[in-house]
Amino acid sequence: MPDNKLPRILITGATGQVGNKTIGFLKNNNEVEIIAAVRSQEKSRQFKKKGITTVLLDFDDELTHAEALKNIDRVLIVTGYTVDMLRQSKVFLDSAKIAGVKHVVHLGACGPDNTTVAHWAWHQLVEKYIESAGFSFTHLRPETFMQNLLSYGGKRVVRDGIFNQYVENATKSWVDADDVAQVAALSLLHPELHAGKTYRMGYDAKSYDDIAEMLTKMIKKPFQYQPQSPEVFLKSMQEAGADMAYMHCVYDHYKRYAAGTIPGADETFDNFQQITGSNPVSWETFIKKHKAEFDYH
Repeated sequence: MPDNKLPRILITGATGQVGNKTIGFLKNNNEVEIIAAVRSQEKSRQFKKKGITTVLLDFDDELTHAEALKNIDRVLIVTGYTVDMLRQSKVFLDSAKIAGVKHVVHLGACGPDNTTVAHWAWHQLVEKYIESAGFSFTHLRPETFMQNLLSYGGKRVVRDGIFNQYVENATKSWVDADDVAQVAALSLLHPELHAGKTYRMGYDAKSYDDIAEMLTKMIKKPFQYQPQSPEVFLKSMQEAGADMAYMHCVYDHYKRYAAGTIPGADETFDNFQQITGSNPVSWETFIKKHKAEFDYH
């Protein structure tokens, strides 16, 4: 790479939660060039307004890959919630290898290396493919996103202080998507520091009853968690037209959370300070940050 050429970073999932926040962390850095991958010209407008270059990329259309990956040095790969993620990732990574991409940061899912939760394991298969292809890599494995309590599938989760989830009274490990994006950004900026690393990211263990109690105290209005059967989730996903191969896996892992049969479901990690130099967001901080969104009338 010529000395006068800035490293070019392609952000897939650029309009999504983590991809968009990663761009936010990187956009004012003058040591790299950021390129946002979008599926349509319409979605490119929000980035062009901010002076961010865009390319058209459709994971399902391999004919878009070569142009999108032209002169790209590093990639953040973020796939959707369908079983197609396996094929999409494999084909995209093959294209990235041909294009000369050096470093891949992959947004995966929870779990230790020996996880038996299906969709978590799928992400680990993608990780192994990245490694076998010879890329320099950083694997991100976030636990449950705190943002899932604000909205899920485009719908508000907490309504008039009441929210439903499908894991009984299980304690889960949580992470703010902002923290995941910050680690993604640093891994893309400094691959020499983060190459070969797998970062499990969960920093506050709470049950939904714990969170309801914290919300009640901090918002000064009553909040209540009302657990529902995982069957309710499955039916809602069917009605929403979601990819059921993937959602059956989510349904199964909700049942396992509820039964307490996911080892280490409440495990937290101490790597964030070392990676970023700051403390991860706790539930208390998250509620303060999103107080207006949790509040109701």
